[in-house]
Amino acid sequence: MDLIDQLRIFQRVAHSGGFTAASDQMGLPRPTVSLAIQQLEARLGVRLLNRTTRRVSLTQDGEALLQRAATLVADAEELEQLFRPQGVALSGRLRVDVPSRIARRLVAPALPMFFERHPGMVVELGSSDRMIDLVQEGIDCALRVGKLSTSSLVARPLGQLQLVNCASPAYLSKHGVPQSPADLPGHRAVNYASPTSGRVLPWEWMEHGSLRTLRMDGVVVVNNAETYIASCLAGLGLIQIPAFDVKNHLSAGELVEVLQAWPAPSISVHLVYPHRRHLSRRLQAFSDWLTEVLKVAVG
Repeated sequence: MDLIDQLRIFQRVAHSGGFTAASDQMGLPRPTVSLAIQQLEARLGVRLLNRTTRRVSLTQDGEALLQRAATLVADAEELEQLFRPQGVALSGRLRVDVPSRIARRLVAPALPMFFERHPGMVVELGSSDRMIDLVQEGIDCALRVGKLSTSSLVARPLGQLQLVNCASPAYLSKHGVPQSPADLPGHRAVNYASPTSGRVLPWEWMEHGSLRTLRMDGVVVVNNAETYIASCLAGLGLIQIPAFDVKNHLSAGELVEVLQAWPAPSISVHLVYPHRRHLSRRLQAFSDWLTEVLKVAVG
């Protein structure tokens, strides 16, 4: 087994936390995974993993190698693809992270179309609402919604998500329909706390070209998009949400749009990935496909 294959296995053991999980994810026998790590440690002359009966953890040398391994493996894969004829079918694995609602409502249902084009590909689709470290966790690309923080990642803009204000019929029947932002102090919101910072986001709207914000009263604070919508459906308050997320609920009358003339600013959507001199063909193919998929949601 060559060095790059050993590094691939090492990455997977490190990220999954164990030999069994790594062997299951890579489709390799557990003894093969264990032998690869032993050979890698012997080759480098250091211990990379602390082993227990339940889990493995990285040594200090293992931490240092993991940071370098991501670059080495990615560069090796790019080098292989760089000289392949363009007509050769793509193969291999992509690790992707997408916000949970977009993963469930848009990406997962459309994946059969991607595999029809690229039957040799395997996609590991992670779905979370937290900000992950792509390099540290070995992720090839991630979909980011909202303002990007300064980083070394490459960002490809995919469009803007339009937001709507809405509430359940039960809530509006009990509390009335707000006619303008001046009515908001008399209403409740389902408050949303950032999964990354924990900060409760204010209610926002545009008025005469300027952004206005208001801290809304509420009886529940959530940090997950699914729970945010579920709380609104339960009549717990107003929410501001991307339009694609509640399209079906609005059509079915389960939610009602309010304050149409005072929407929140749209939210930018980017595909981000670690900086590479040559974008891999696998990642380019996935990026192009994802752009098509998101056309139904972004403007």
